Amino acid sequence: MFDDKKLWKERAGGRAKDLGRYLRYIFNGHLVIVMLFLIGSGAYYYQQWIKSLSTEFPAAIIMAVLIGIFVTYSPVYNLLLEADQVFLLPLESRLQGYFVRSGVISLIFQGYLLLIVLAVLMPLYAHVSGTGYRAFIPFFIALLMIKTWNLASSWRIQYFHSGYKTDWVIRFLLNGTFAYLLFKHVNLLILIIIVLAMAFYYYSLFSKTRNAGLKWDVLIDQEEKRLTSFYRLANLFTDVPKLKDTVKRRIWLDFLINRIAFRHEKTYLYLFSRTFLRSGDYLGLFIRLTVIGILALYFISFGLGQILLAILFMYLTGFQLLPLWNHHQNKLWIDLYPVHLKFKSQAFHFLLMVILTLQAILFAVFISLKGEMIISLLELFAGIGFSYLFVYMYSKSRLKS
Repeated sequence: MFDDKKLWKERAGGRAKDLGRYLRYIFNGHLVIVMLFLIGSGAYYYQQWIKSLSTEFPAAIIMAVLIGIFVTYSPVYNLLLEADQVFLLPLESRLQGYFVRSGVISLIFQGYLLLIVLAVLMPLYAHVSGTGYRAFIPFFIALLMIKTWNLASSWRIQYFHSGYKTDWVIRFLLNGTFAYLLFKHVNLLILIIIVLAMAFYYYSLFSKTRNAGLKWDVLIDQEEKRLTSFYRLANLFTDVPKLKDTVKRRIWLDFLINRIAFRHEKTYLYLFSRTFLRSGDYLGLFIRLTVIGILALYFISFGLGQILLAILFMYLTGFQLLPLWNHHQNKLWIDLYPVHLKFKSQAFHFLLMVILTLQAILFAVFISLKGEMIISLLELFAGIGFSYLFVYMYSKSRLKS
């Protein structure tokens, strides 16, 4: 006899075990130290920035927008597999308990993240409003209720077979308005009116889909995308056999590849360069860390601390690009290349050196835009020196182990 409770426990237990195994690799000693440094530095500069603000700063609007975006994005982690659209589809009417448990777990996880986001924003609110932190718990309770409504509405949208493209906009406007009025301490009656509007919106969704069935293909596709995003992150730290490799053409970057000489010893350099630019998320990782590093250097750092911060971001970039070495290890045709393996090592380290040097140059350019030319030059020399040590000493020892 089918037991939806047992099925959910098996799925949840298996997913937790799977994620936990990869999280141990992600939060290794090196990364934890770097993250603690970045969090500590960010908290210090954030606190200093708050102290410089006047009471006229539009904190309520900024918080309402950020909270509105976070609360509106409310996926339900359904833990479905590809085969379920065949084997579980006939049992859809008996899976209500399964999906309710998925919704509860989604609320617990996203509610915890909401607690962190609100805790980060509260010092800004307390400084500008002058009311202190006594409103933190009421705010969190009210926003958690709104989060629950968003999860329920987001799930109800899955019953629309033709789509409901305006849903995200409608919920964001309602969430943002509610959050703004909540932070401004308006009359409770106005908040109740918005809550009633939310209830009416959910009822309209429910009434339109009362007799509809779930879009199983969409649900499974969404779950696979979320899981793939996590696997892609974990793949930066260890091999993930379950990760499906993706390739993007990116024809606009071909001019970089065309500069590589058509010679025997450049075979692996061509392969690694193509892989970096087209496969997985290597290029995206480099761009994201570079942009975040530039913003951190430009807005929240000063003096010699900029050099250390730049090197930290270069370390994060280099460390998370090391899996590029093993990207093709399961492809047998690579072993058929009539090319000596020493050229593979030379190509990988050369490419990694170029990438980190380019990042050091970009950091130096943006530091110079602040008018700190000496710091900019020091960062450039320190960055190139770090790149050499990281590539030809650290990465070589790590890839051998």
